[in-house]
Amino acid sequence: MAYNFKEAVKKPERLAGGHRMCAGCGAPIVARQVLRALKPEDHAVIGGATGCMEVSTFLYPYTSWKDSFIHNAFENVGATVSGAEAAYKVLKKQGKMEYDTKFIAFGGDGGTYDIGLQSLSGAMERGHDMVYVCYDNGAYMNTGIQRSSGTPKYADTTTSPAGKVVPGKQQWRKDLTEVVANHFIPYVAQTAPMGNMKDLYEKAEKAIYTPGPAFMNVLAACPRGWRYDTPDLMEITKLAVDSCYWPLYEVINGREYNITYMPKNKIPVADFLKAQGRFKHVFKKGNEYMIEEIQKEVDSRWENLLKLAGQA
Repeated sequence: MAYNFKEAVKKPERLAGGHRMCAGCGAPIVARQVLRALKPEDHAVIGGATGCMEVSTFLYPYTSWKDSFIHNAFENVGATVSGAEAAYKVLKKQGKMEYDTKFIAFGGDGGTYDIGLQSLSGAMERGHDMVYVCYDNGAYMNTGIQRSSGTPKYADTTTSPAGKVVPGKQQWRKDLTEVVANHFIPYVAQTAPMGNMKDLYEKAEKAIYTPGPAFMNVLAACPRGWRYDTPDLMEITKLAVDSCYWPLYEVINGREYNITYMPKNKIPVADFLKAQGRFKHVFKKGNEYMIEEIQKEVDSRWENLLKLAGQA
């Protein structure tokens, strides 16, 4: 079905306003748009790994989630939601469930790339009919902006501080989208909230309504950890996409790669870095090599993606 912005915004909100997320945070935008892709008549079971979005949207006895919501530990949302999906299938088979239910897990990059990777991998490998959404904000933001394996190289965090001896995080960001794509599951997507949300919405709809396991890695900028002015959220996201730091693409069955957004003018990654306080040190005299290294890595990953999609 072709994306219709006017029709999409008419759908009921499934994440209520009044939550406690920071102004200028990308995570609630991601959640709202993913849930908006649900058909209004479908019920959903949402699993929330402990993290920024969970602690800010669910404070007992109050909740911002209008569907059934399960809060679980930092590391096991994949296992929790896959277990709920398995129970649902049994009840459906026994005739004890009359309505259709979709299962969606949300976790930040710390709880997904790192301590939740085993749980995520198991759920995907077993073939549960569920969607796992990673809102990637590039660090363990909820517990004090500690580096994760989703943190970009040279980023300044509380556990990889930029100083005279060590200039920020020393490792390249893990490519989790490719890790999950190599599980050869029906649908994997990398996307971001930008423009009229067309890319994010369409991929969410595909993920939810493709039978079997699906995974979405969604860029979710963080004003505290990335250090930008809150009104700049969407501009930061666009810089990430147009520099090809965060390409938009999908993978079908682990083999068919489709690039869903091709920048008309690929911009230097320095434009993306300059907009964030966590990279201010890389622009100091003598640190030019850092920007050069990052640009080389971004270009290399982009060229590899072009080859995989047959567009080299």
